[in-house]
Amino acid sequence: MNNPQTEFDSPWKEILENYFEEFIRFFLPVAHPEIDWDRPPEFLDKELQQVVRDAELGRRMADKLVKVWCKNGTEIWVLIHVEVQSQDEADFAERMFVYHYRIFDKYRCPVVSLAVLGDERRNWKPKQFSYQLWETSINFNFKVVKLLDYGDRWAELETSSNPFAIVVVAHLKAQETRSDRLERKRWKLALVRQLYEQNYSRTEVINLFHFIDWVMSLPEELEQEFWQSVQELEEDRSMPYITSVQRIGRQEGRQEGRQEGRQEGRQDGLLKGIELGLRLKFRAEGLAVLPEVAEIKDVDLLETILAGLETANTLEEWRKLYQARLE
Repeated sequence: MNNPQTEFDSPWKEILENYFEEFIRFFLPVAHPEIDWDRPPEFLDKELQQVVRDAELGRRMADKLVKVWCKNGTEIWVLIHVEVQSQDEADFAERMFVYHYRIFDKYRCPVVSLAVLGDERRNWKPKQFSYQLWETSINFNFKVVKLLDYGDRWAELETSSNPFAIVVVAHLKAQETRSDRLERKRWKLALVRQLYEQNYSRTEVINLFHFIDWVMSLPEELEQEFWQSVQELEEDRSMPYITSVQRIGRQEGRQEGRQEGRQEGRQDGLLKGIELGLRLKFRAEGLAVLPEVAEIKDVDLLETILAGLETANTLEEWRKLYQARLE
């Protein structure tokens, strides 16, 4: 069984990086008009890792530290914390406080803290850390978004053009259908249909599908039925965005190899295409075998491996393409 943390962290991290402005508009609308979006946000992963390491509070994969600029020129650091664990965390608010003051202390920049709680405990909403002793007191408040609260706002989610409306629905329905995969398949297909009905661009469809596909995993038989339905949907609309992703990854891998003009570049490009195909077709289970593929230096074999992602029905069937040649 997948750990809920690992099930959701990676897609949240990716979607935050792809749509940070939309994230702020959706979850922190008061800040959006004050930020100068003509200056691209900077993701400060190394800086956050240093703070987390120093604080000895453990690494949270979905945490993001982002530098933005206000329209008046002020530099602001935004700390985004996505919490999807299902167990209680009595020290969560304290951890938010420690992250906040350590970032400020180390870099001397204003820090805005926002926690997105994707857990299934409706009454768990830590948003304050405080203590007082004699004439000294600390009162730290931070913005909290509880995804479960959107369960009463379906009309708003269904009509919103913000991609995070799709993200929230996918996240909630992934949790709700954990024990009913037939219902999950129905919702997964409904969300894919919505991507086309709302006229998202090809890139947006692919990016959002990455999130939907990762969090709403299906058993193999239902997965095959789902892909058949997606293919029919795309044929009806003459928009083969999703079903062609693996071929896109293959083409991009070859293109990168040509641009690099050397064996190593071609190999790196093919590996990127394989990684994309594994993530889409086999999700976390597929990505788990990526390290063994990365050891392969034969670019012709890598071409075969990448092409096999389009036809293999199971991960084991796909692995047979190269295991025999490695023995």
